[in-house]
Amino acid sequence: MFTGIVQGIASISSIVDKPGLRTFQLRFPQGFCKDLEIGASVAVDGVCLTVTTLLGDDCAEFDVMQQSLAITTLGDYVEHGRINVERAARDGAEIGGHPLSGHIDFTAQIAAIRKLENNYVIRIAVPPQWLRYIFAKGYIAINGASLTVAEVNRQESWFEVWLIPETLRMTVFSGKKAGASLNIEIERATQVVVDTVRAMLQETLGPLLPALETLLQQQGKSVDELVSASRADCERC
Repeated sequence: MFTGIVQGIASISSIVDKPGLRTFQLRFPQGFCKDLEIGASVAVDGVCLTVTTLLGDDCAEFDVMQQSLAITTLGDYVEHGRINVERAARDGAEIGGHPLSGHIDFTAQIAAIRKLENNYVIRIAVPPQWLRYIFAKGYIAINGASLTVAEVNRQESWFEVWLIPETLRMTVFSGKKAGASLNIEIERATQVVVDTVRAMLQETLGPLLPALETLLQQQGKSVDELVSASRADCERC
């Protein structure tokens, strides 16, 4: 498990393709590898990877399967690239962000970036089927960083996050441009609530559910907004 608090920025020293997998050699910030062991987990841009080789005090290797390369941004990385890294949380560690598994749900693209005084706003285009799990003021993990969703537009399929200077300093986001791909992990508690409420509506309404969705759409609303209200009620319980 990870906390979503990025601990540093690593660089890709080398990439070697082998049958069925790709090996990344990463160079970490000073002190990051202290007590790191072979078999330990490290979140690399949000992807949980296992240490396969230790090389000195600041370097380690990781093997990545073809499936992981295909469903994350790791398949597009090149040597000397920069990435967010976080070591697995220890028992009793403070959860400064929110619990993450390191299992990416989907990739999304940066639609636009706005630079304001002391704020950095990233708008992210999302495949429509995933929007049901994204709500304003909710948590989401982007390249391994736990962030709060500022705004969601369900008609245009995007959401925004606002980053403070400290977040930009500790992560790779300041180097990203419009069109860049990002690893997204949705918040699991939100997914459970959304899927449960939708299943209950389907079971209760059955064939009437499409009619409800049409009626809500005519009023400028959606079933997702009902689910969002249910999520908020659960948080207040």
